[in-house]
Amino acid sequence: MFDNLREEVSAKSFADEEAKFQPAAGTETPRRRSGRFLGMTPIQRFVVAVMLFLSVCVLGSLFLFVMGKISI
Repeated sequence: MFDNLREEVSAKSFADEEAKFQPAAGTETPRRRSGRFLGMTPIQRFVVAVMLFLSVCVLGSLFLFVMGKISI
């Protein structure tokens, strides 16, 4: 099975194989920026950021209350 492996590898050049899959020069289309990050619109990112901010504030307040640094 592996007897003629070196011969097959030396017969086929990697550059030749890669050249088949490369587009011709000048045929590339420029990518458009869709304004999305992680598939979310700016409004969705804002809502996630606000929710993260509020959860950090609530958890921080609870931690301070449990540790006795603040009291109600």
